[in-house]
Amino acid sequence: MDEFKDKIRNIESTIAQPDWSREQLKRWWDPGRQLLRSIRRYQKWKRRGGLLGRLGSKVAVLHYRFWSVVSASEIHLTCKLGGGLLLTHPNGVIIHPDAEVGANCLILQQVTLVAGVKVGNGVDIGAGAKIIRPVTIGDRARIGANAVVTKDVRPGATVVGIPAREIKSANLIGATR
Repeated sequence: MDEFKDKIRNIESTIAQPDWSREQLKRWWDPGRQLLRSIRRYQKWKRRGGLLGRLGSKVAVLHYRFWSVVSASEIHLTCKLGGGLLLTHPNGVIIHPDAEVGANCLILQQVTLVAGVKVGNGVDIGAGAKIIRPVTIGDRARIGANAVVTKDVRPGATVVGIPAREIKSANLIGATR
């Protein structure tokens, strides 16, 4: 039994570890990954500071603006985005600067996250979903396409509809029922 609990703890700890390979460019024309890359570069140069940091951040802003227009997305440069974020179709994605996205999340097109939203690790957000109140989305939760989330979502839960309602809990190790 202790071995099983150790495995659960190990899996839970790896959820929060970003899988940076998800953000690696596979080809040059990949607007989602290019947009994330420009945001990450901007944040890196801003942290560096100094004259070189200011110059590097200006170049990153130009890169960011190009890919923002191409992808028709509005993800602020100062957003708190966990590593391993995947934007397969970034068109119309809007993330408020005060929203937080955990590691290894998947966000599809036309998703809106407002101020105060905290998205856990490993969360999948379907196309057109709107999270319109400052809520917390638990780790490994799934939000269905076009769902409108107005309440907190438990870890491992799947929510769909307008307003979003839980339909089932995921059968994941470590997910609570």
